[in-house]
Amino acid sequence: MTSPSSSSPEILASTSTDPQHEKFSYKHATHDEVLEELSSRFIVNLPEEELASLERICFQVEQAHWFYEDFMREENPKLPSLPLKKFSAMLFRECPLLHRWRDDHEEAFTQFMQYKTRVPVCGAIMLNDSLDKCVLVKGWKASSGWGFPKGKINQSEPSHVCAVREVLEETGYDLAGQIVPGDVLTTTIKDQKISLYIVSGVPEDYPFMTKTRKEISKIEWFRLVDLPTWKRNKTVAGKFYLISPFIGFVVIILIHHYLPLTYLCIAP
Repeated sequence: MTSPSSSSPEILASTSTDPQHEKFSYKHATHDEVLEELSSRFIVNLPEEELASLERICFQVEQAHWFYEDFMREENPKLPSLPLKKFSAMLFRECPLLHRWRDDHEEAFTQFMQYKTRVPVCGAIMLNDSLDKCVLVKGWKASSGWGFPKGKINQSEPSHVCAVREVLEETGYDLAGQIVPGDVLTTTIKDQKISLYIVSGVPEDYPFMTKTRKEISKIEWFRLVDLPTWKRNKTVAGKFYLISPFIGFVVIILIHHYLPLTYLCIAP
């Protein structure tokens, strides 16, 4: 399985040690200079085995796109905001190492987007001490819904390690040592495997703070009984479609492993 080496670009930006990158300023950079810098930073130094994989290259192009939108455009607002498809076509034309695919970019991009939706994701259902609240995160866009913190798994990465990494990145909370491998809910939605570990005892007063950039806009506690699908015909303001497939399973887990049956009968 091939998967991204990181789910957001701030890690790559903060760990670069190339003096050339340190000196490069985006403030007055031209279009060609920007594409050359991105090619140098994300494509040119890839190992041979990764350069031979179009999927790996596309993941790097996606990283370059995040970096362009989040860092370059912030320093140079004159640079236009670009959708991933248009951005990748430009980079395929600019970077010599990608020229062999530039005439097939349309098909390559379509295949990559289809593949990306099948990469497994892992995360956690984080519960408080009382087991009556969970942590949800909301995406950056205004149209984003609420969901459990999670993200795509890396190549050869154990699922529980991925869950710890993604939760730390999205919420700032470190689940290391708190995950029990057997306490996991797994389902498949549109050919994508999703694994969420149930972790209790997360302090409600923890100061959550995302490490992502323009990816997570809010991190909040929600009462389980207030969530849609916890009770039939219950409506809640906001979008919660990302959690719906798991709520029924959470009820069963809590009944059998944590709570007396009467707990779930308490009125909100």
